[in-house]
Amino acid sequence: MADDIAPVPVSAPPGPPSASSGTSDAARSDAAYLERRTLRRGSAGWLLLTGLGVAYVVSGDFSGWNVGLDKGGFGGLAIATVLMGTMYACLVFSLAELSTILPTAGGGYGFARRALGPWGGFLTGTAILIEYILAPAAIVIFIGDYVESLGLFGLTSGWPVYLGCFVLFIGVHLWGVGEALRFSLIVTAVAVAALLIFAVGALTEFDASSLDDIPVDTSAFGSGSWLPFGILGIWAAFPFGMWFFLGVEGVPLAAEEAKDPVRSMPKALAISMGVLALLALITFFAATGAQGADAVKSAGNPLVVALEGDDGPTALSRFVNYAGLAGLVASFFSLIYAGSRQLFALSRAGYLPRFLSLTSKRKAPYLGLVIPGAIGFALAAATGNGARMLNIAVFGATISYALMALSHIVLRRREPGLERPYRTPGGVLTSSVAFVLALSALVATFLVDRDAAFIALAVYAVALAYFAIYSRHHLVASAPEEEFAALAEAEAELTRD
Repeated sequence: MADDIAPVPVSAPPGPPSASSGTSDAARSDAAYLERRTLRRGSAGWLLLTGLGVAYVVSGDFSGWNVGLDKGGFGGLAIATVLMGTMYACLVFSLAELSTILPTAGGGYGFARRALGPWGGFLTGTAILIEYILAPAAIVIFIGDYVESLGLFGLTSGWPVYLGCFVLFIGVHLWGVGEALRFSLIVTAVAVAALLIFAVGALTEFDASSLDDIPVDTSAFGSGSWLPFGILGIWAAFPFGMWFFLGVEGVPLAAEEAKDPVRSMPKALAISMGVLALLALITFFAATGAQGADAVKSAGNPLVVALEGDDGPTALSRFVNYAGLAGLVASFFSLIYAGSRQLFALSRAGYLPRFLSLTSKRKAPYLGLVIPGAIGFALAAATGNGARMLNIAVFGATISYALMALSHIVLRRREPGLERPYRTPGGVLTSSVAFVLALSALVATFLVDRDAAFIALAVYAVALAYFAIYSRHHLVASAPEEEFAALAEAEAELTRD
């Protein structure tokens, strides 16, 4: 570990790169430092990246979204889903452009670092970490509940199930990224097939009159059968409309391990978003139309409830119940991947302790996988409150969305001549829509779970204190995202001169 604490060039005031960098001791030190922090390049083509994008999200189709019916009714959740789907579509197109400019593991942190400086980069990266560390902890609790409800292996939901999930799936990630993404693709395909089969079965019982059967709160402003909780219910349903898409923005975190990221990243993001929008549409209408919005609004397994009705379990409902476990596993597995890559990038650049970015012989960031996994397991075992942790994750996600959209706007305005192999349709207008909707979703989290929002802010405050006091003075200038930002600063200074 001695070489990990040896002096490493840190970020300095902007200036032209040294002409002797190719042969200096500093360059050799940089090379040695980065050699021990290298991911396996070329491991993922557009198909595996697309599978990763869908895997991040697919568990949200099986449960969670339906609670939005209890906040806004069918009409409120439908409007919220359309608005949040628009936000994600605009954000994904913006990220597609940014990821071709800087195809590294830093993802949103790297984009914000160039556009908004070190503080902006750290704020964005920390928000992404909050999302990708808390979400697996929440999902593993849901996996435990599924295992218990299905009577699998005679297990009950609790820490042995959580521990088994983290150990097993982190082990697959340690084996190698290619193997991990192929496993994720297979499990995701099973979950998607199950959603399509569910929709076919549920649509045979579809009754449009049952969509708006939730009792109306006559005291709410603007309330009616389609908006039983009034206009404000639309806003309160925002976080649940997000559940149909939450996580797809993590695809650029795989850029450093992708084959031809300039071509494959925009393609994977666009296809992922299209698949998720289709799944959201058919799941939402089929589930609520089969048994009614009131029947599924608070169910832990709304798709199963939509199929069973008063007749009890059927062969199809049992199949969908097991497939729901596959969906949870797919999202759990892929979110572990995303969290490890964001942690890896922040650590490699010195924003977090540098040892966290060390990679194994198989080019896996082993501490970046194990330590967040240990934190996630501890949170799951200690609290057992998956809904609260998922709400904290959503809060972190909305902050990162706003900052990533803002980064696109800033770079388009400040650096119009920057080479962009892919350009966002609509340009700044597209990212501006994402920015405004992300801020609206951020405020909406306080309507759903104020305690979760304040917990996330407390975590944020601790992280920012660490950055302000220590890590901003020890950034690694040779990290790809830092070099990319330093180059822009040097060019800007030369232009001023």
